Amino acid sequence: MSIRVENLAKRYSSQWAVDRISFDIPKGEIVGFLGPNGAGKSTTMKMLTGYIPPTEGKAYMAGLDVEAQSKEVRSITGYLPEHNPLYLDMYIQEYLGFVAHLNGLTQVPKAIAQAMELTQIGSERHKKIGQLSKGYRQRVGLAQALIHSPEILILDEPTSGLDPNQVQEMRQVIKTLGQEKTVLLSTHIMQEVQAMCDRVIIINKGKIVADGGIASLQSQGQNRFTVWVEFSQALSIDDLQGLPHCERVESLGATQFRFHGHSLDLRSAIAERAKTHNWTVLEMRSESSSLEDVFRQLTA
Repeated sequence: MSIRVENLAKRYSSQWAVDRISFDIPKGEIVGFLGPNGAGKSTTMKMLTGYIPPTEGKAYMAGLDVEAQSKEVRSITGYLPEHNPLYLDMYIQEYLGFVAHLNGLTQVPKAIAQAMELTQIGSERHKKIGQLSKGYRQRVGLAQALIHSPEILILDEPTSGLDPNQVQEMRQVIKTLGQEKTVLLSTHIMQEVQAMCDRVIIINKGKIVADGGIASLQSQGQNRFTVWVEFSQALSIDDLQGLPHCERVESLGATQFRFHGHSLDLRSAIAERAKTHNWTVLEMRSESSSLEDVFRQLTA
């Protein structure tokens, strides 16, 4: 296994930020690490990279003990933190050279060229990092994580601050890297997970609540139903409360609503309410459970 986590835990005072989690990730897999804010994602990533020690449990990277073999682990791991730390007064090429020397590389110019080519920052190489946009700074952060050609990549919100074109380019870079490396990445954007990841791990309140392929996780939501409805007249959520089989009503505008429940009989209940109040239903359709639906069910 490229990454093995055994009962890993981190406690701050009386609060468990990560509560005895376990998972394995084989080589060549891209895994999305999902969870709401404060769920323990970043803390887990910091423990895997040796940035902070665990309170309990063990983590292994390519068979190396993260605590006992910290130096060796760092030599095979690339890490892009959520808050990308950069030296803003350094030029891109200068900064990447500095990182390459810290990693003990001997062919520094070649390593810099490869990292810049992968992240497409060659055109900005002579600029100071402080002059770059947020998107290019994020690319520089990814370049430093890649410069020593690590076996494992830990990426915390890698597309943060990127525009749609840059997001697409970054996704392609990560998918390409995932053909040879093991990638664990966190994000709040479900489309990214579906576009890049082979598997998803969902953490909530420090505990893993789901682990599996995207299709498998979506099938978990098949006992939940969503109905999208457009009425001809403006209504409020209060008008639609108390429907049989309905657990939640979501307003999408004055005339459009999404109903969440546990039975497709929900459609009949909506139609009956509309008939009783002489509301005209322009359109009604059932929607399949999305990864976002499953995420909300598991973490709400």
